[in-house]
Amino acid sequence: MRCGIVLPFFDAPDVASCAELAEECGWDGVFLAEAVWGVDAWVALTAAAMRTSSVRLGTMLTPLARFKPWDVASKVATLDRLSGGRVQLSVGLGALHPGWTAFERETSRTERALLLDEGLAVYDGLMHGQPFSFSGQRYEVLETDFFPPPPPVQRPRVPVWVVGAHGRPVSMRRAVSWDGLLPNVIADDGARGPSSPEELAAVVAEARELRTSLGLPWDGYDVIAEGMATDVREWADAGATWWIESDWETTVDAVRDRITAGPPSGS
Repeated sequence: MRCGIVLPFFDAPDVASCAELAEECGWDGVFLAEAVWGVDAWVALTAAAMRTSSVRLGTMLTPLARFKPWDVASKVATLDRLSGGRVQLSVGLGALHPGWTAFERETSRTERALLLDEGLAVYDGLMHGQPFSFSGQRYEVLETDFFPPPPPVQRPRVPVWVVGAHGRPVSMRRAVSWDGLLPNVIADDGARGPSSPEELAAVVAEARELRTSLGLPWDGYDVIAEGMATDVREWADAGATWWIESDWETTVDAVRDRITAGPPSGS
């Protein structure tokens, strides 16, 4: 199992220095939140790419329903080429919060799901290159020969991890159709990540059955567990292929200390 760490809303210089330290200390990935307004995640990850050579760089996560998919595809593919194929995109509907609604009107879950599905289709098509066209309910894309970019290093696309909610077939089917699962469990207080390896194992069982039913291979498919732990062996046994260390209330100095301590045992 590989291990990454979240750098929550850090500015670009801190992202670059923390990513360099993470690579030196044996971490496999560095991940940032992507806000509607704030520090630009892709600029910060570009700064990290210039200071590293092997650590993977990605978002946790990109609310694709709030961004134009061609803008996302442009940034992701450009950074993938710059970094030599080290980019990871994570997407979901995104939870509504004041950081969004201060700038945009609130939209329904159904509308965000439609934008996410169409956004993923456009992203994937553009990653494959021209000619590409798309006609959906929200997006219309025509073939174009106007300065098409080179392809990303990772083929057929920069991989995508997608949020999937346990027990919600549409959400889970979307997630298993892509490259990795960001598992959610629906609780009384809303959606959250699995709180135990046992909860994760139940989500993995559902995902594996669904992915197999679609005729897609399980080998090579990622399952991401997230939280704080000193030993992650049980999470790996439950089916996680990535452990993402995340403390969203932390400071830069605290994260540097955690990075220096190295990935948790069992990874």
